[in-house]
Order: sequence, then C-alpha cells, then structure tokens
Amino acid sequence: RRRNYERHHPELALMPRDAYEASLEAAVTGAGGDLWLFAYGSLIWNPLFLFAERRAARARDLHRRFCLWSRMGRGTAQYPGLMLALDNGGACDGFAFRIPAEHVREELPLIWRREMTLGSYDPRFVEVTDGHGSPLRALAFIARPDGAHYAGHLPAATVVEVLATASGRLGSAADYLYETARSLREHAIDDPALFDLEARVRARRSAYAAGSRVPSGDRP
Repeated sequence: RRRNYERHHPELALMPRDAYEASLEAAVTGAGGDLWLFAYGSLIWNPLFLFAERRAARARDLHRRFCLWSRMGRGTAQYPGLMLALDNGGACDGFAFRIPAEHVREELPLIWRREMTLGSYDPRFVEVTDGHGSPLRALAFIARPDGAHYAGHLPAATVVEVLATASGRLGSAADYLYETARSLREHAIDDPALFDLEARVRARRSAYAAGSRVPSGDRP
C-alpha cells in the first residue's frame, strides 16, 4: 500500500516509516498478551483479521464522526470523501475484538497497513466496557487533529454534500456510510446522529437521481 501511494499518489501525506514501525511495535508490546481492538466503523463489518471473540462495547469520552478526508479510497484528491474516526467527547457504542496473544504479532501489521499508512490516527489503549459493564483495555484508533487528513468540525450541510457525491477506488462515500449504518442496526447499536445523516444523504442522492441538480463534487 505504501509503495502504491508513493508511486501513484505522491500528493498524499504518509506517516514516516520510522514512526510507523515504532507505533506498531508499541502496540504489540503494549498488548502484553491478548489484544482487544475497539471497532466503531468499517472494522465492524469488514474486520479482515483473525479474532477469537467479539463483544459489544462502549468507549466513553470518544464518539464516531466523519472527520477524516479520504483522497483515494472513498474520494479523490480533487473531490475528497469523508471517513469515520473516533474524536474526543461523548460516547461510542461498537465492538471489541479479541486477538489471541499468539496471533498479535502477525495480525496487527495487517491492521496497521490498513489504518496507519496515512498517519491519520493516534493508536491508543483506552478503557471500554462490554455489554455486562466489565472493563476492557482496548486499542482504539483516534483521529489526530494535527494530521494532514483531519477535516475538523465541518458544517452538517458540507458533510451531507461530500458523502452524497464523493467516490474513489474503494467505492462511494455514501456506500461506506450506508454499510456502517446497516451493520449498526444489524447488531442493535443505536446511533441517532449517524442514522439521521444516512437519511439526509439518501434524500440528497435521490434528489440528484431525480435530476434536480447534477452532482459536480462542488462543496458548499
């Protein structure tokens, strides 16, 4: 992935190799055995790593929000899409996946390639509670406000417009939102803000399909 970015997308800011390797090693060492990983977005419906257990979990003082620009996967450099990340404040319901200790060193690099190449996250061990109220120490990917891909607190209308129009090599930003919303409902996770956003994006795209305006990628 890094070689592909360097060769074909030199405009993308990547995490320096030494910092990337150091953060990976810190996570492996910090696990100290089995590793719990907190999932709040695509990791819920497309984990792509080996795990032995999954529990419903809540992270406090963090919430999921579309606050990362996607200039390749769900958008382009000219018309970037938006991706979910954990940001400070509130609470977030998701899942905690347990990676057995004997598989941490082989599975975590797969997650790092997916999540950390662009350096958009601060990987941090936080305390979450499972569905029975028991605490778990879990690794969470939290948005870096100083990162090159951090979008900040965008107006709601801008978020709707971006999600309704952006698309990249992995598909549309709208489909990413829809799949996340579907997965949350499937697992009985309530997120009124995200479900409201889904409804607004669907309405916007329906208006485009009806010919009220051709989506151009312009941002409000």
